[in-house]
Amino acid sequence: MDKKSKVEEMEGETKDTQSVESPELNEDIVEEGSMEKEVELSEEEKLKEELAKEKDKFLRLFAEFENFKKRTSKERMDLYKTAGQEVIVALLPVMDDFDRALKELSKSEDTEMYKGVELINTKFRETLKNKGLEQIEVGEGDAFDAEVHDAITQIPAPNKKMKGKIIDVIEKGFKLGERIIRHPKVVVGN
Repeated sequence: MDKKSKVEEMEGETKDTQSVESPELNEDIVEEGSMEKEVELSEEEKLKEELAKEKDKFLRLFAEFENFKKRTSKERMDLYKTAGQEVIVALLPVMDDFDRALKELSKSEDTEMYKGVELINTKFRETLKNKGLEQIEVGEGDAFDAEVHDAITQIPAPNKKMKGKIIDVIEKGFKLGERIIRHPKVVVGN
């Protein structure tokens, strides 16, 4: 035999003996195959996790956008309700003047003038009422509420029942929608 064939024969024998004699090497080869499957599964799991994260992110963003739309819609409705607030607040002293004028005209004998001013006053009040203006009802003997009423002064109560109660209303209060635009000015019993 020549040298080449002897070398090839020896190499073939060593390969055969290694595969038969060392099962550990064979297990390593099998483990590498299973590790590739595990890597593939873990990559698949990673992709599923990323997809779940993206879905969660999308849902949160969608919910946040819906909340934004609701909030801006509500703010817009509130703005429409109170759009003329500055004008209405500026007209409140005119209403007070009408009340004083009617009080003085009721003392005079000119009933026609009183009726005319009263008609104008009624029309003026109805117009403001249609725009959302409401008078805050306050009467003598009502309980004082610091969030609603504005106490101008305190005087000694005429009796014990009137302690902490409203004695007199100096200026009427008004609401525009749900917002108080002018607190009623009152005198409280002490």
